[in-house]
Amino acid sequence: MSSPSMTSPALRAHGRAGTALALLYVFLWASAFVPSRVVSRLGQPLWILTLRFAIASALMAVVVAALGRPWPRTPAAWIQIAGYGLLANATYLGCTYEALRHLSSGMGAIIASTNPLLLALVAPALLDEPLTLRKVAGLLLGFGGVLIAMSARAGTQAARPGDVLLAFLGVIALVGSTLVFKRLRTHEDLLAANTIQLGTASVALLPLAGLAEGAPRLVPTAELTLSLAYLVVVMSLGASFLWFWLLRHGEASRVSAFYFLTPIFGLALGALLLGEPVRPLDGLGLAAVAAGIVLVQTAARGAPAPVQET
Repeated sequence: MSSPSMTSPALRAHGRAGTALALLYVFLWASAFVPSRVVSRLGQPLWILTLRFAIASALMAVVVAALGRPWPRTPAAWIQIAGYGLLANATYLGCTYEALRHLSSGMGAIIASTNPLLLALVAPALLDEPLTLRKVAGLLLGFGGVLIAMSARAGTQAARPGDVLLAFLGVIALVGSTLVFKRLRTHEDLLAANTIQLGTASVALLPLAGLAEGAPRLVPTAELTLSLAYLVVVMSLGASFLWFWLLRHGEASRVSAFYFLTPIFGLALGALLLGEPVRPLDGLGLAAVAAGIVLVQTAARGAPAPVQET
């Protein structure tokens, strides 16, 4: 069972604390750009993802056992959670890492930012989430802000059609994973769910890594070790759990609108850690993104559904 503080109205994903957690999640998501860039230079992204998910799943399994958390109670729940892992980690990150071998980071960020738009289009029919005019305006404004901030960068880098298509297929898979999780008929323990989905992604990527990249040739340097540790602990364990909580306690389309901040945070971290330039249009883009998120978060909606205990 979850603690009372985790199920109080103040901590629902559309409240102030929920907004703060959503911002934290997006910041963590954007922060993964730096270690991902480091490990991508090794030329074996599928092996790196396989190793990352295997280590994270093993660590999470130890936590689940130590805390005595319950595993899913029905075969259907196991299948749905495993399906989430196949879509959100194996497919989305697999496609993204492969596309970023050649695709510019600017174009990659723009493509990734279509996630809230795609989800908002299918949410009314599949998740019973209303698509109001205010929400549509906010989504379009947020995406416009991303385009403003990334336009100069995207135009100076390679963007081959095949890489663009691969990245977009990854986004479609990510949207599908959100739908799978939101349609779970039972509220399973989030720690156990994270363990299952990470393990599934690792098993699914293992044969693909062998076929596409041959035998692993990863040298355990300090750069690789630190980057992989960050991706495992902060992203696969911490950020994944946080995303599950946000999806469980709020509308998927409203929570996903914060994804528009991913490239903005990425630009800030790139400037701070990698010395990348900041352009005048970045401020205008950030303002548009912020305004769009405010519109989505304040879109008219019915009374929020009660939060279920886990």
